[in-house]
Amino acid sequence: MRNQSFEAPEVNETIEIILDGLPVSPPSDYRSLPAIRCYLETLALEKQRILCSLSVDDEPLNLALPLVKGSGFCRVEAETIPLEERSLLLLKTALQQVGQARECVETAITLVLINDVRVARELWWNLARQLKEPVLSLSLLPDNACGPANGRASLTQLRKWQLEQVAAIIKDVDAVCHSDDPTPLSNALENRVLPWLQNLNELIVLWHETAQAGTRLGLNCVAS
Repeated sequence: MRNQSFEAPEVNETIEIILDGLPVSPPSDYRSLPAIRCYLETLALEKQRILCSLSVDDEPLNLALPLVKGSGFCRVEAETIPLEERSLLLLKTALQQVGQARECVETAITLVLINDVRVARELWWNLARQLKEPVLSLSLLPDNACGPANGRASLTQLRKWQLEQVAAIIKDVDAVCHSDDPTPLSNALENRVLPWLQNLNELIVLWHETAQAGTRLGLNCVAS
């Protein structure tokens, strides 16, 4: 997994900060990445916009994850979107949450096999929380976020199915994690959880592309 650890540089006092393609200059004591992000988010809110992307030294960061201290940096670039396009932000957040969950599940498939059963169970229960996050993000989408159904299942129905699926998956994996043998848990993560995350990722990508297309065409498919 990518390390999202940055701290203010000890030697290089020059930090280039770009917001929506334009340079900005925060107060001199805003040197850490959390402080800079806070400043950028405040600037965005003043213009009724929302921070939708953040990169440090050309490395994109997952806005859903906390920022902690680590190595130095010299360039921060951020982009915002209007409040009326917040459905795009929710979809992007859900994509990031799915990606993070997939990385953790892939790691856990091996970890549960080399740890005792008690540790393996704790790993799974932490993963179960992460599986819920993208589905909960999707639940905040307005019903018309991806345009009219036009004969397809509505967004409301699709979100309902996703909630039912993640509940069923968590219940199934819970049933095997109490075994004294960690192998069934590892198998369930690989054969039950990962395929669902892959399918969810593909679905969200489709919704995101649809919402973006609607925005470009000036359609009200991402309005609240």
